[in-house]
Amino acid sequence: MLRRIVMYALAVWGLAACSASADEAKIRQIVQGKFPTMAVESVTKAPLAGLYEVVLDGEIVYTDEKVEYFFGGNIYDIRTLPPRNLTEERNSGMLVRLLNGARERAVKRVKGNGKRTLYTFEDPNCGYCKQLSRELEKVSDITIYTFLIPILGPDSVNKSTAVWCAADRAKAWDDLMLRAALPEGANMCSTPIEKNLQLMRRFGIRGTPAIYLSSGQQIGGYIPAEKIEQALSSVAAK
Repeated sequence: MLRRIVMYALAVWGLAACSASADEAKIRQIVQGKFPTMAVESVTKAPLAGLYEVVLDGEIVYTDEKVEYFFGGNIYDIRTLPPRNLTEERNSGMLVRLLNGARERAVKRVKGNGKRTLYTFEDPNCGYCKQLSRELEKVSDITIYTFLIPILGPDSVNKSTAVWCAADRAKAWDDLMLRAALPEGANMCSTPIEKNLQLMRRFGIRGTPAIYLSSGQQIGGYIPAEKIEQALSSVAAK
């Protein structure tokens, strides 16, 4: 008898899951039809009955079952203390996946045991980026992934290309940012600059530097080493 009950429960759950998937697929189709020039990245049921979460061109919005209304903002779960910002959690999760998936397009530097992770978006001609490099010299046991985004003109593109095409990218970046020394003998090669610029736009970054923790949280632009340490410690404590 128990086995029959379990099998029946699994069958009901499976039908419900299929129904939810069908609903989500229908809503995706309607949204895409209404916004043909925008990317519908995902559609999932929201925690509230009759509400769906839609990721549209990287932004989380919510809609009803008929896709007649859209609204933005945060959904909080007030059953917990402190209340959980469910929208923020979802957004951070998306950013983490994007950052992790783009690591191969970043200059990777490992300091000490490298157990902590930091992501930066930088232009080689950005003065605050150079100051940030000096501050990061004071931070140990960290792996830094730096996305080259040359937004300050053709010279920035040339320097970014030289760094990326250097035999030792980490050394080339440090030499450039800390000692104003361009890498010697760098060959021309294919770079991820355009994809990095797309990622920058996806994150809504408008200037450099931009710093992100492994949790997906942005902690600002240029900040001193002690503030970076505090932010890294806050991630480790969670």
